[in-house]
Amino acid sequence: MTDTVEQKPIFLERGQGRAYDMGRIKANFKADGDETANQYSISEWWMEPNTKGIGSHSHDHENEIFYVVEGTMSFLVGDQWRDADQGSFVFVPAGVQHDFENRSERRAGVLNIFAPGAFEANMPKIVDWFREHPPEDAV
Repeated sequence: MTDTVEQKPIFLERGQGRAYDMGRIKANFKADGDETANQYSISEWWMEPNTKGIGSHSHDHENEIFYVVEGTMSFLVGDQWRDADQGSFVFVPAGVQHDFENRSERRAGVLNIFAPGAFEANMPKIVDWFREHPPEDAV
């Protein structure tokens, strides 16, 4: 059965979207379940220098794609950490442990695609978690 939600074009300029502040980590959602018939969500994630992420985790049914738009991010995929500089592409299939952090001395950002979508509903809990557990230093 397919979702019959009518999809409409979206045009957002730089910095526009739904912003979530987690201290040294910021997320900006461009499209999510409501706009994409729950097929995917697209967001930007920005990390200040020397900032750890949320920690190793996996998603049972969702794939994630990361595209580094600025700086260098370090990604854990499975049991291996790798640095990914601007222009790098990372695909994490459902069920694979992963994490990301900024180990560099510059701000870094990634475009994240989460499929299927509707990830943004998790953001209030993630923001609350980071309020209680502020991002630590990566190095």
